[in-house]
Amino acid sequence: MKKRLLIIFVLLLILFLGLLFCAPRPLFNSPFSTVVESAGGKLLGARIAADEQWRFPALDSIPEKYEKCLLNFEDRYFYYHPGINLVSLSRALLQNIKEKKIVSGGSTITMQVCRMARKQKMRSIKNKIIEMIWALNLELRFSKKEILNLYASHAPFGGNVVGLDAAAWRYFSRPPAELSWAESATLAVLPNAPALIYPGRLDKKLKQKRDGLLKKMMTIGEIDTLTFQLSIVEPLPEKVNPLPINSYHLVEKAAQEKNGQRVHSTINYYLQQRVTELVARHNKKLQANHINNIAVVVAEIGTKEVISYVGNVFDGRHFAHDNHVDIVQAKRSTGSILKPFLYCKMIDEGLITPQTLIPDIPTRFGGFTPTNFDEDFNGAVPAAKALARSLNIPAVRMLQSFGVAPFYNFLQKAGMKTLTEYPDYYGLSLILGGAEVTLWNLTGMYTSLVSILKNYNENDGFYGATPFSELVWEKKKQEFENNVPNDVQPEIRAGAIYLTLQALLEVKRPESESGWDEFASARNIAWKTGTSFGFRDGWAVGMTADYIVAVWVGNADGEGRQGLTGVTAAAPLLFDIFSLLPVSKWLEMPFDELEKIEICAESGFRAGLNCDAINEVWVQKSSKAGVCPWHKKIHLNDTKTYRVNAKCYPVSKMIHKNWFVLSPAMEYYFKQRNPSYSVLPPMLPGCTNDISNMEFIYPRQWNNVFIPTYLDGMPGQIVFELVHRQKKATVFWHLDEKYLGTTSGIHQFALNPEKGWHTINVTDNLGNQISKRFQVVSEN
Repeated sequence: MKKRLLIIFVLLLILFLGLLFCAPRPLFNSPFSTVVESAGGKLLGARIAADEQWRFPALDSIPEKYEKCLLNFEDRYFYYHPGINLVSLSRALLQNIKEKKIVSGGSTITMQVCRMARKQKMRSIKNKIIEMIWALNLELRFSKKEILNLYASHAPFGGNVVGLDAAAWRYFSRPPAELSWAESATLAVLPNAPALIYPGRLDKKLKQKRDGLLKKMMTIGEIDTLTFQLSIVEPLPEKVNPLPINSYHLVEKAAQEKNGQRVHSTINYYLQQRVTELVARHNKKLQANHINNIAVVVAEIGTKEVISYVGNVFDGRHFAHDNHVDIVQAKRSTGSILKPFLYCKMIDEGLITPQTLIPDIPTRFGGFTPTNFDEDFNGAVPAAKALARSLNIPAVRMLQSFGVAPFYNFLQKAGMKTLTEYPDYYGLSLILGGAEVTLWNLTGMYTSLVSILKNYNENDGFYGATPFSELVWEKKKQEFENNVPNDVQPEIRAGAIYLTLQALLEVKRPESESGWDEFASARNIAWKTGTSFGFRDGWAVGMTADYIVAVWVGNADGEGRQGLTGVTAAAPLLFDIFSLLPVSKWLEMPFDELEKIEICAESGFRAGLNCDAINEVWVQKSSKAGVCPWHKKIHLNDTKTYRVNAKCYPVSKMIHKNWFVLSPAMEYYFKQRNPSYSVLPPMLPGCTNDISNMEFIYPRQWNNVFIPTYLDGMPGQIVFELVHRQKKATVFWHLDEKYLGTTSGIHQFALNPEKGWHTINVTDNLGNQISKRFQVVSEN
């Protein structure tokens, strides 16, 4: 007896294990479409599955209306049977015998799921038995709700539409949860014969089945009479609708990185629509100048989440001007857009103050000759103003002082992933567009920069563990490490960032924003533009306490257009986008990171003994800014008309005065823009001059001087130019001890020296002399 019981137990165990493992795991291996939703769950777009089917990844649950319609049409006793309904099977068998053909299968929803998993094999007794066994297996493995979800996700709805979610969008252009009773009933009856009954053809059969189901539901009390009457007059879908295209390029990005998944993005659905409309509107204006492409990224500072992503001017249907290219991820020349990072780093290391004068004079480094956008010179400009005006020559001189390699390393740490060559490859051009960056990386760099300051203020002076991190575009459970208080010193400190943003508040806004500062409600926006060489790229990045807006404008194929600048092409769109965003309070000053120091009012350096006018300015703590080199104590005669010294004038009659004295080259350009600048009085005849009166402004590089060649093949000339403090001074020129001639007022001399080393000597009428040795390396 015990032996028989043991055998029965073993057989039952084998049967149970057979039922438990007979169906494959996973049940379905069909590929899914890539589906991208907004932060609020709205559909942004989708890409078809690898097998060319519109099969959306499974939803967490199915809507109540659809569930009731489905159960009343397919399986009223779904929640009561174990996967097989013997009553239904018996009834189906009798019907088939009576009709002498298969008119009913008697399958439960669970059995239909099994048939779908087996690739809809033909109906036969053998296959029916297999489906029954699999159904028992599924009932052991899944809950009833999970089985319903499997059915709704894999049921065929005609054509290449599979699953409830895809069907709702393809036939009714809305999610399943928003379907009406009539629409839910339509989708409940479609899988019963998807090839025979298809929207747009054989509508009478489809309507007959739909209305029959609705009537049945009215009869049993699931819907009332009014709902029934309204439902049966609803039209059937006449065509398969296109899916939404609300962020084409982000959906493409998701299809590459998250293929076959349902991606819950960080995109703000309504903001995305409005930004896309603005981009299209601005594109129409820019196309008049044959500027065809625009890209935009909008991000939140606190979370680093992207809330709007426009990769190009593309509606997903009309291809033109490479508008299918995702410019957000494309490498483009930086122009001037990296200047704030250099300024911020030099402030952070205490190398400059916001008011430090930076030379702005003709400059040449080897074969690199930077020029300002207006091709003019200012002599000297405070660092903050040079940044606000985006002057190129001061930026290059700052980079030369700071070092290309340290700046290169800082940019890499800040998130610039496109620096693939060594620092020497870029050289000083790194600050003026010599490198490339993607709009994605650039937005992330600026977002991280502002978030360091924001988090510092919100976390009582502590820094995050990873202050520089990538933008986030997928909504998922995250631990924002950058927000976790940390006592480690960051790569860049909050005080320097605050001072940089203050400088960027002074950037002159485009004409469309004229008069903005006259309104009390005007928002503070720190912003910066950039324009690449040849007018190929126009950049604009704007920052508030809560948001970053980054815009690129240009042509995807690299064609340059006159007038394609960051200010004229990208900035107007930038400010229009900010008008869509909530107004933010400006960032708080991080007082614990800053200190006030006394600086020379005229030079911006630390005040020295010879500085009379002194201002106070906020700088990063432990600033290493040097003492003013431009103020000197000079000695005047008793009428203050000449400079003197002890060798030529009685000390007792001297008048001593502190004087702001720039170098001759800086002074030459500076005094043209600063009428209050006082030129040094001349030396009293007979007195020895102790301050240089002359300075060469060209060439600036003496080791390798090139002689140009004219179009006719004849060698050209090199123009030597110097400046003199005295307007009426006469200068005598000598080359290799051979007298050349004189100049007065404008001191330029064109020469055609032979290849090799030479010495040029100039002497003014007062006896002051400078000499330079230079090498002509080629005549071509």
